[in-house]
Amino acid sequence: MRNMAQQRARIIGIARHRLSTDGDGVTTLVAFHGCPLRCRYCLNPQSLGDGGRFREYSPDQLYAETRIDELYFIATNGGVTFGGGEPCLRPQFISEFRGLCGPEWQLNLETSLNVPVANIKALLPVANTLIIDIKDINPDIYRDYTAQSNALVIENLRLIAESGRQSDCIVRIPLIPGYNTDADRENSRKALEALGFIRFDLFTYQIRKH
Repeated sequence: MRNMAQQRARIIGIARHRLSTDGDGVTTLVAFHGCPLRCRYCLNPQSLGDGGRFREYSPDQLYAETRIDELYFIATNGGVTFGGGEPCLRPQFISEFRGLCGPEWQLNLETSLNVPVANIKALLPVANTLIIDIKDINPDIYRDYTAQSNALVIENLRLIAESGRQSDCIVRIPLIPGYNTDADRENSRKALEALGFIRFDLFTYQIRKH
């Protein structure tokens, strides 16, 4: 009966044996379908639109597929990184998965934080690391690039800060050609430091010419 009640989610891809790219140690990246943003330079456009061509998993099915690498996870302090799309749209699924894999695996979330605050409240107890793609703190730049408001992002950053989890976050602050500048990125970093965040990944989007 428990399996019948489980959440189910469409997954666009599962990539094994990733080393120190999505968190510590050896990780398996699990990418969900679905995202609230419409970024101009989307890295995973397959996460948008009709997800009917992708396999739907229950937490049990995903655990059965990922546990093959459990020895690697435990030996290297690795585990599963949920990405997408936006994994924080699936808090119940991820919480059920944590119940299956137990506390030994690291569970990481690659997230924009542009989800309801209740979702992040539910996920903080089960996630080890949040890898946050902040885009830009400036609301005008953010809306121009993503076609969405970043009000929920700011709320969730404050929630994380109030929970004392800043050191468990890696915040990615990109330089986005045509959208922000080095000065904008520095302003984002300062605003995040004011909230107590200390771990940053500063990089430049590599835009492909078509």
